[in-house]
Amino acid sequence: MRRISVALLTCLLVLAGCSDDGDDVDQAGADEAVDRLAVGLVDPSGAGLAEVGFVGGKNRPIAQRYADVVEGMDGIEPAIEPGAVEVDGSTATATLTWTWQVVESEEPWTYETTVELEKAGGEWAVAWVPTIIEPSLADHEVLDATTIPATRGEILGAGGEVIVTDRPVVRFGIDRVRVSDAEAAGSARALAELVGVDVAPYVRAVRAAGDRAFVEAISFRRAEVPAEVLASYEDIAGAVALADDISLAPTREFAAPILGRVGPVTAEMIKEDPDRYRVGDIAGISGLQARYDEQLGGSPGRLVEAVSETESGPARDLFRVQESDGDPLELTLDPDLQTEAEALLADVTSASALVAIRPSDGAILAAANGPGTGGLNFATYGQFPPGSTFKIVSSLALLRAGLTPDSTVSCPPTLTVDGKEFGNYSDYPSSANGEIPLRTAVAQSCNTAFIGARDELSADDLADAAASLGLGVDHDLGFPAYFGSVEPPASETEAAADLIGQGTVLASPMTMAAVIATVREGRLVVPRLVEQVDVSDHDHAPLTGEEAAELQDMLRAVVTEGSGSQLADVPGPPVIAKTGTAEFVGADGTVQTHAWMVAAQGDLAVAAFVEVGESGSRTAGPILEEFLRASSVVE
Repeated sequence: MRRISVALLTCLLVLAGCSDDGDDVDQAGADEAVDRLAVGLVDPSGAGLAEVGFVGGKNRPIAQRYADVVEGMDGIEPAIEPGAVEVDGSTATATLTWTWQVVESEEPWTYETTVELEKAGGEWAVAWVPTIIEPSLADHEVLDATTIPATRGEILGAGGEVIVTDRPVVRFGIDRVRVSDAEAAGSARALAELVGVDVAPYVRAVRAAGDRAFVEAISFRRAEVPAEVLASYEDIAGAVALADDISLAPTREFAAPILGRVGPVTAEMIKEDPDRYRVGDIAGISGLQARYDEQLGGSPGRLVEAVSETESGPARDLFRVQESDGDPLELTLDPDLQTEAEALLADVTSASALVAIRPSDGAILAAANGPGTGGLNFATYGQFPPGSTFKIVSSLALLRAGLTPDSTVSCPPTLTVDGKEFGNYSDYPSSANGEIPLRTAVAQSCNTAFIGARDELSADDLADAAASLGLGVDHDLGFPAYFGSVEPPASETEAAADLIGQGTVLASPMTMAAVIATVREGRLVVPRLVEQVDVSDHDHAPLTGEEAAELQDMLRAVVTEGSGSQLADVPGPPVIAKTGTAEFVGADGTVQTHAWMVAAQGDLAVAAFVEVGESGSRTAGPILEEFLRASSVVE
């Protein structure tokens, strides 16, 4: 068996032209003809057969027929090796060994075919028959390679409860077999408008697809297909509705920005990983579904069939690569708590999020995003100034500087730093002004007390305290997670703002839930969501038992005598909490406020966030309170 190369063809041409031995000339000519055929067949378009001599000389029809036969192989190019050519007078016989790499990393489809040649007018020509392509192929048959999707792995929640599994859907799209090239764009436009997807990208996708492709526009859960879509799609040429099962969560909203979704692969995905993805494949295209697609998706199989173009009846199986089902992905999410959190955020018009963590092991039990986020993941990746919830960090820094919960601090109504006036929130109790214990400054959330104590701290104290509580130190958790930052201030004003959770300070709801979880647990709590991802501590100064006890004492005072008093009668163990409000300039140029509240009760730590609210206690507080009350029922 010999491989084809330009050098070999050149040598054969020289041999054919210079040999004086007739038998050698015949052999060389036959070899050359078979070699030319093997080279030409490598090109699925058939263009390479233009230089091949065929009996009857019908190169163009033969080339077109070859292209038609292998078109269904999805562009896979065969490797072809010619074997020995046996010459018998004016006829000759040769073999071709075909190798199709149907699935990367799997055993290829390999077989031999026979080629017959005839010599006429001193030249060797190939007698074309379909069995040159595949030994059992009939005149009316073509090859067709079909992907066999693997069963996608489920996504499981706490206790192994199934969150994401195959659920029935209806896929709407354009079947290019049923619509002409001239009508395809118009049909795509009409279907896109009917089902509510972006028109231009869908039209481009339909135009670019092959004439045998199904180009999906959208999938609906079977029970949620709009009546107007069902009533009208059949009026669009080429539009079809296919019943299918797709990996879905219990509801459309359930942890959607984090879990992501499954759908037809994009052109970008195919370009980046052509060995894994092909047009028409279904895969994870966002969130955890995309990040863990190889694990969840398993390995699709592939079936090559001989399909009749003229006769009805089943196709003939020629080669199969068995699919390998995906493995499950285990998460810490508690489906009941996640559902409860999303229900509490459902009517919040502003962007909102709620994160619940189990302090004993860092498990994220809920990571909910309200509808106002527009599908973005604010819960674990939002980046906002945390306002006075950051006073937990500032309090730790002051404790390390030598203060105690009973230390006296000054809380004037206003305080000016480098020309910038800072004040307390509008309904701050006047009885808590003046010289007050640090405990009261935390409970009532006195801004001026914390800003006035800034001289107690050195340059790195605030960032170091934040790191001890889990803020500002990154970890790879196996999903998008923002741990916040405390950047060095550029001015005295900025340094003052940092102490009350503004200035350079940013955090996500997940981070603030972890901060109060760390206080509740008395040791660093690093959030975790994906069970198979190992999460480790960092080497920053750990929280000491005394520090934890003092922080717990002050945060309990927030509930018993301060801004978090609505949590005082929540059933169960004592609640510790901190409210927070952070000013920012909105898109319209007006000053608006983020509303925060964090709390911990028993083995549960929660952060609630509303992007635009009145205050932490009035806007985020009721959401957090209802969640704590509901969680005691859920447990």
